[in-house]
Amino acid sequence: MTSSPRYNGKPLLRLLEMYVLWAIGELSSAEQQTLERIAPKLHSLYGSSGEWHDAVAAAIHLPPEMPTAIRDVWARNLEIARANDVTLHPQTFAEMFVDENLMA
Repeated sequence: MTSSPRYNGKPLLRLLEMYVLWAIGELSSAEQQTLERIAPKLHSLYGSSGEWHDAVAAAIHLPPEMPTAIRDVWARNLEIARANDVTLHPQTFAEMFVDENLMA
């Protein structure tokens, strides 16, 4: 996982970004494997079961339809970026989405 000042004191922040990347199909296989490995710990921390992303969703009470909603926002933002001849990187989108929608 990434080490950055952005995540200092915010342990859930990077997990939420990876949740967004997973939802839009842009999570790297290395990150996916790491998350699968730590899934039992995540479930223990957040009182959930299932896949790693279920634990992240449980941590902040995300609804089951959240991945679809994230994909819809991603698609709209990609269209806007293309119309403005800008490249929208998945990580940038994940950070923006989390900052604007998931972190209080």
